Amino acid sequence: MRLLYGVVGEGMGHAIRSRVVLEHLFAQGHDVEIMASSRAADYLAKRFPEVHRIHGLHIIYDENRVRRGATLLTNALDISAALPSQIRAYFKLVEDFKPQAVISDFESFAYFYAKLHRLPIVSVDNMQVLSRCTHDPELLKGIRTEFELIRAFVASKLPFCDHYMIATFFHPELRRDNTTLVPPILRPEILAAKARARTGDHLLVYQTAEGHSGLTSALAELGIPCRIYGMRRDLTADLVENETLTYRPFNEETFIEDLATARGVVSGGSFTLMGECVYLHKPMLSVPVVGQIEQVVNSRYLEKVGYGRTVEHVDAAVLREFLDELPRYQANLASYQQDGNTVAMSTLDALLDRAAAGVL
Repeated sequence: MRLLYGVVGEGMGHAIRSRVVLEHLFAQGHDVEIMASSRAADYLAKRFPEVHRIHGLHIIYDENRVRRGATLLTNALDISAALPSQIRAYFKLVEDFKPQAVISDFESFAYFYAKLHRLPIVSVDNMQVLSRCTHDPELLKGIRTEFELIRAFVASKLPFCDHYMIATFFHPELRRDNTTLVPPILRPEILAAKARARTGDHLLVYQTAEGHSGLTSALAELGIPCRIYGMRRDLTADLVENETLTYRPFNEETFIEDLATARGVVSGGSFTLMGECVYLHKPMLSVPVVGQIEQVVNSRYLEKVGYGRTVEHVDAAVLREFLDELPRYQANLASYQQDGNTVAMSTLDALLDRAAAGVL
């Protein structure tokens, strides 16, 4: 089939997941045209030909909080400047490619193209779990208002798709039809790391300096080896401080090895890394970005199923409590099983077969 594939560029999780799906689609012989924004476009352009850059939303952060006013203003200005060129790009696509179906990873332009031309459309992401599932009121305690707002936004982003395929490691009850929950979609490097995964001595820490100014001192007070990514982005080589803190420049191969051999992980509420931790049976201490309700929900489910803990702030006492609970988290994770991407890819293949037959 000729497929139009749209990828939102905010956060790298969408791009990493889409890379896996796109590799599968090309291997199955589909002809795919890719539309992506921001960092997703950069990431995918290194791996696939004909990645078209489009405008996408972005979020402004400060001190581990979403700055909503600044985010809304800059997006409004950017959209007004970008919209004419986006329309021209899509008219060119209509003339040259003529897709038969559309897949969107939370990307709006591909979605609107499908609706305009009455094409079957499949949503493939993790965000739709917020809008298409029922969530325990206790899980939403203290965030109900913000949750309802983000649920309404997610529902309105890609409404009335022919099917929603949602990647998730937790399984709330479905509240909408035409929805399938599948395990997290994992990059091949993570799948390969499963065979060499073991419990080492170090914590893997993935966080930004602006996110938690007190995290470094808390880690130093802990007195155990920590391999830290994201907090010193100008590094070209490892930097060791306080004997136990090793700051590392980002390298995918090194990062995955540190993840596969960690005793535990300290990071935000990103679904991608969380899903990788669950697959590799690594307990996580999740510190979601304040105002990022999707991250908060992810991290609360992580705690609910017993795979880790969620906190708003990190100090040495919190880290010690997390370490004390590692045996319990590891026991719970030991029961988690996932056959790579088999379920997700077979589900997508079946949906595309139905689309080709005109019965989706």
